[in-house]
Amino acid sequence: MTTAPILFEWTGEAMVPHRRFQAECDRSFVVGENYRLVEHNDRSTASHNHEFAFVAEAWAQLPEHLAEQFKTREHLRKRALIDAGYFNQQEVDAGSHAAALRVANFVASMDEYSVVVVRGPIVVVRKPKSQSRRAMGKEEFQASKQAVLEIVSALIEVKPETLTRNAGRAA
Repeated sequence: MTTAPILFEWTGEAMVPHRRFQAECDRSFVVGENYRLVEHNDRSTASHNHEFAFVAEAWAQLPEHLAEQFKTREHLRKRALIDAGYFNQQEVDAGSHAAALRVANFVASMDEYSVVVVRGPIVVVRKPKSQSRRAMGKEEFQASKQAVLEIVSALIEVKPETLTRNAGRAA
């Protein structure tokens, strides 16, 4: 069964899948079976854009000693996601600490947004979760957005409300 929401139209008599989802419905559902339909509320574009505005404002206000660590606004946002617990993690047993260091250097060079840590012979790779509409529903996005707001506000030593107010003025 699909994990992404399927778009339906209420005809007044039945919920009919949008033609784009017809083949997926044919593969996933059995004629005559009963299925529960749950309403999916998309998040607003304004909320999505608001996060990018306050991250941009925070990035512009970073203290000099942090500016090198976060080369772009995207570096800041993705690191905040990881720090807030919104990440996918993989662990690799490289066999030895020396091999783990080599693997970690290679992995870090492949993805500039990942956090790579060596623990003895183990390499731990944390990649930030995508906040795309397809990857995160409204509730998870709002929770991750709030967590990112709190983390980046703390970095520049301002209250989250102040940062959002300043980002609103800049937008």
